[in-house]
Amino acid sequence: MENVNEKIYKNRWLILFNVVLMTFMSCLDSSIVNVALPVMSKKLSVNMASIEWVVTSYLITISSIILIFGRLGDIKGKTKVFSFGIIMFTIGSLMCGLSNSLWFLVLARIIQAVGASATMSTSQGIITNVFPANERGKALGMSGTAVALGTMVGPPLGGFIVYLVSWKYIFLINVPIGLVAFAMSYKILPKAQGNKSEEKLDLKGAALFTIFVVMLFVAIIKGQQLGYGSPIILGSFLIAILAFIAFIFVEKTVAEPMLDLSIFKNKLFSLSIFCGFISFIAISCPNIIQPFYLQDVMKLSSSVTGLFMMVSPIILAFVAPISGHLSDKIGSEILTFIGLVASSLGLFLMSTLNQNSSMIILVIFLIALSLGNGMFQSPNNSLVMSTVPKNKLGIAGSINALVRNLGMNFGISLSTAILYNRMSYKIGYQVANFVEGREDVFVYGMRYSYIAACVICATGAVITAFRLYNNRASKKNVFENVEKVS
Repeated sequence: MENVNEKIYKNRWLILFNVVLMTFMSCLDSSIVNVALPVMSKKLSVNMASIEWVVTSYLITISSIILIFGRLGDIKGKTKVFSFGIIMFTIGSLMCGLSNSLWFLVLARIIQAVGASATMSTSQGIITNVFPANERGKALGMSGTAVALGTMVGPPLGGFIVYLVSWKYIFLINVPIGLVAFAMSYKILPKAQGNKSEEKLDLKGAALFTIFVVMLFVAIIKGQQLGYGSPIILGSFLIAILAFIAFIFVEKTVAEPMLDLSIFKNKLFSLSIFCGFISFIAISCPNIIQPFYLQDVMKLSSSVTGLFMMVSPIILAFVAPISGHLSDKIGSEILTFIGLVASSLGLFLMSTLNQNSSMIILVIFLIALSLGNGMFQSPNNSLVMSTVPKNKLGIAGSINALVRNLGMNFGISLSTAILYNRMSYKIGYQVANFVEGREDVFVYGMRYSYIAACVICATGAVITAFRLYNNRASKKNVFENVEKVS
């Protein structure tokens, strides 16, 4: 069974539960805070611009060090890095729950993010190691479901917790879960095995990559507030570009690079990563726009809005494992194509919504979009992880997780930029918020955001279609050549 130890094989579903639990919690904590920000800003006596650092510090930290932990997983062993991540995430969560000042809370969020990045970067590698090829797609599908559920369940769950008890329990709830996850990992995870050679971490590459991601995320996130033409934002983009160029140069010249660029020579890996990136750009659009549409345009309460936002995670919870199982049976490439086409259709349908749309129609459109997303994510994860050698699973998993975070942040920035640009055009002056009494202006901007997301997603579908066509053509040629030889 592909060198899978018998004991590990017997415990593979418990191992999956352990890994998926931490994946879910790590993704949950990237979104659960959003709904509590107004309450937190009042309790900590800071303005909304300052309290946003609670969110951005978490996202920036994860993205800037996730490749480092992926590489450490390949060198020192994925189990060691994963267990370290659980400890740091649990400590950070406890510190968040004990915070009484903004800057202590931000520090705690950074510690929490260090733990989250360590678990995220190694989870897919552990799953790929533990499960044989005929079950891998299903297992990675469940991991993909945890990512989607964690991200989407966050806002409604956060609102529920804040309504019932203090905002601090958003974080404190992680502590007992973290302790259980660590006890499980100690008991059932395979013994940590890194590379046999005494490889070292590429510190220069790690530093340059961290600078690149931090500057890029600061520019993307703060650009929405300061404007992308601001000297500060332009300077941040410039530093990010220079750091990235230097990073590529270093990785090409050092003996033991943090990111072995030869991994991207595999066309299937590179294309799957790219399609994953654009899919997360596309699906971030409804995640950020839908709450405003439901509350400001359709005049629904926050609790009812939370119920409607549960449609996507519920559909994903069912579809992602099924699509992962199907990918084990019929292959992943055709499923990723179908998923991207369905997602594109769903986004196009969402662009037709207006202030008079029926809630039943909205749910149908959300189901179509969620079916496409669920159909795509699991097979695509399986493609990414099955195209790299065993000693590169850690870095491949961390690249996949990094792309997810980058895609979501690009998607949020792009969709809101288009939304407010088109709203400003429609109303005749600059706006950066919902205009009371002008639901038509919001709907106008929303339509363009969804169309842009649809075009981006459809681009991935077209690229995948070309890949499928070329693969079939090459297989046909091989078959014809064999017949001629015969």
